[in-house]
Amino acid sequence: MSVSQSEERRPVAVAVVSMRELLASCAAADAVSRPPRAPDPVAGPVEQARVEQGRVGQGREAA
Repeated sequence: MSVSQSEERRPVAVAVVSMRELLASCAAADAVSRPPRAPDPVAGPVEQARVEQGRVGQGREAA
């Protein structure tokens, strides 16, 4: 028996998965494998006023 005949007799397993399903499963696996993100810190009244006035990230010097 030659090698080519033995290769022909081996069962071949083929999984048919759509690209959409593959990408969805990868995204789901990525989402579950990361630890939960810490919540954003709550801004105090002074910081909230800066946000409302459009002065985010500016210190007292600019106020």
